[in-house]
Amino acid sequence: MLALGIDPGTAITGYGLVRQAENGDLLALAHGVIQTMPGIPLPERLVAIYRETVRLLEQYQPDTAAVEKLFFQKNVRTAISVGQARGVVLLALAQAKVPIGNYTPMEVKQAVAGYGNADKQQVQHMVQALLNLEEIPRPDDAADALAVAITHLQISRFKSAYE
Repeated sequence: MLALGIDPGTAITGYGLVRQAENGDLLALAHGVIQTMPGIPLPERLVAIYRETVRLLEQYQPDTAAVEKLFFQKNVRTAISVGQARGVVLLALAQAKVPIGNYTPMEVKQAVAGYGNADKQQVQHMVQALLNLEEIPRPDDAADALAVAITHLQISRFKSAYE
């Protein structure tokens, strides 16, 4: 099964594609970021995020996807714009009829590092170990997206075992 993980943001949206073999082994196929230009209006940034998400879906044709849920931040304006970026990603996934999972940052940390309050470095090291990578994926947003994909695959596999 091939999962696309997304860590949404208006300036930088991370993505990661992880394949899970029948035996449970995980393989990172691709990861990176969708970066929008600073200073351009938010609607144009959202169009860029949407178009790049559609391009990723067409290129990799994932079986499933997961998007990190928004957690309330101190800066409400930032939270709203990130929510809008998340919305255009969800739209692209829904239009492509890709099943979608949604996970909070705490759920991702719990699934990947075994501890819901793990710090960013702990999660990144676990992503590196779980995917058998030579180094920690960069930038951070891409590593976070890979963690979201890993979480979705692990939770989906667990759920299917009990269905």
